[in-house]
Parts: sequence; C-alpha cells; structure tokens
Amino acid sequence: MTFLDLRATTLEHEHVAHVHDHHQLILATSGATELSIEGSGERITGSRGCLIPSARYHEYRGDGRNRTFVLDIPAETLPTLRDGDAIERLFDRPRFFGVPSRLNRLADSLMQQLTLCPELHSEIAALLLRALYLHLESQPLAEEATQAAAPSARLDLARLDAWIDRHLADEIRVERLAALCALSAGHFHARFRELTGLTPLAYVQRRRLEHARTLVNHSDLSLGHIASLVGFRDQGSFSRAYRRHFEVAPSRERRRD
Repeated sequence: MTFLDLRATTLEHEHVAHVHDHHQLILATSGATELSIEGSGERITGSRGCLIPSARYHEYRGDGRNRTFVLDIPAETLPTLRDGDAIERLFDRPRFFGVPSRLNRLADSLMQQLTLCPELHSEIAALLLRALYLHLESQPLAEEATQAAAPSARLDLARLDAWIDRHLADEIRVERLAALCALSAGHFHARFRELTGLTPLAYVQRRRLEHARTLVNHSDLSLGHIASLVGFRDQGSFSRAYRRHFEVAPSRERRRD
C-alpha cells in the first residue's frame, strides 16, 4: 500500500485482532464498535474516534449496525500531504478522541460522496484526514485521565466467569464487566490483561469457544444452534473462530468423535 486507502464499512460482531504496518483512523457515523489498542479500550461511536499508529496490536468487535470510516495511512505518504509532518505527530501514540457534531456531519457527508463518486477516493481521503488534523490542532488532545483503583479493589475472576457464562448468548461489553468490578472501562481493561494475559474481549471469545467445544463433543445440537447459544451471529463466523482457536473445524471434530 503506497496511498491513502479509505473505505466505508460495517464492522461485524466477529472478534478481530491484528497488527498492520500502516497508521489507521477510525470514525463512525452511526452504531458502535468495542476497540482496544494494547490494553486500552474504548467504544467507537459517532462522538468518539481513534487513531491507531502502525505496528500497534489492536482488536475490535462491532455491533453489526455501525457505519464506519476506516482510513489506512502508509507513513511514506505523509510527506506528500499538506502539513504531513504535523499529521505524522498525531500518530506518535494511540489516541481516542472526541468527535464534535460538525466533524461527524462531515464524515457522514463524505461517506455518501465516497459511495456516489468512488473516482474521488483520494481527494475524499485527504480531505477527511486534513479535517481531523485541523480539529485536533484547534482543540489539542488532552491526555487520557487514569484512575487509580482503591487498594482494596480486586478483580473477582470467578464472579466474572459466572456472569459471562450466564450471558454467553448476549452481547458482552467491556463497560458492563468493568461496572461489575466498580472500575472505569479503561482501568478494568488494563488490570484484566495484567491478571489474565488477555484482553476482556479475547477472554470472552475464548470462554465462548470452550463452552462451544463441550457442546460440540457432548450434545446432539446443530452447529447453528450451538453458535447462537454461545453468542455468534451465524454458523459461518462460529466455525471460522472455532477453527482458528482449536485448529480443527467443529464439524470435523464432531465426526472424529
């Protein structure tokens, strides 16, 4: 990739975790996506966006109803842009930032223009990036406040496991898990990863799949039914996640037994 790559998309329910070699801007005009970058997580909505520097591990799960702008920005393209050096500094660290209504309206308008005039892709991408730069330049990003937990505050993993297991078929949000522990979402995310070595979203995904494996091997339920019981939107996304985690497809594991 040697140019700005902009796309309007819907981020689905499937949990995705990866690293890439380009910077990335994420803006939503509707819906929501749970996103974390190296242990710090927030919710991407019409009023909250994020900047992901290259080579930073991140993961996300959408609500399946969002409309989201994803702008991939190779570092080598920035010197060719107006204020490229200043824009590059925006990516010196991961950032979540507030999106004012005027910027949200602009993103929504550009999303429509991208659909109507795909030949203007490069111009629309550059315009969106410059609009964000001007917004952040006029309203410097404040450092995210960190909240120190009280010494007595502890993550009760057994309690969390029990709650997760009761809600496997539902959408599970980091904010809800954090509330169970009386912590902010960001602080909970960091402490949870210290305790388990996993982000909350990855941990929930693993727990869904472990329960699913029990059902695959010890029940006659259809794979589609099992998928719905453990919180996957369809059998296809369930089977792909199952195969990635256990290195065997659920249908094959069932036949093998």
